[in-house]
Amino acid sequence: MIENQKIRPAQVIGPLGEPLTIDSLPPPSTTRWVVRRKAEVVAAVNGGLLSVDEACERYSLTLEEFASWQRSIDRSGMPGLRVTRIQHYRDLYERQQRF
Repeated sequence: MIENQKIRPAQVIGPLGEPLTIDSLPPPSTTRWVVRRKAEVVAAVNGGLLSVDEACERYSLTLEEFASWQRSIDRSGMPGLRVTRIQHYRDLYERQQRF
């Protein structure tokens, strides 16, 4: 009997167009989250390299924190992940939703 196993890709395309593998992802001990690293983790989850639960466990993230990264990328792309610009992009998105 064949067991139902999840088939994962060996690599996915990262946010800058480069191939991402499990080994090329930010290390689990990462504490400084720059835009590129956040985008790489989101790309890995979106591409099926990691599940949301695995990413949260691996990087000690809350589900809400990871979801906010995904929303920021969906709304504003990589610049939306900048901590210093969060309020600007949030306001811009809300204004766009009104019209």
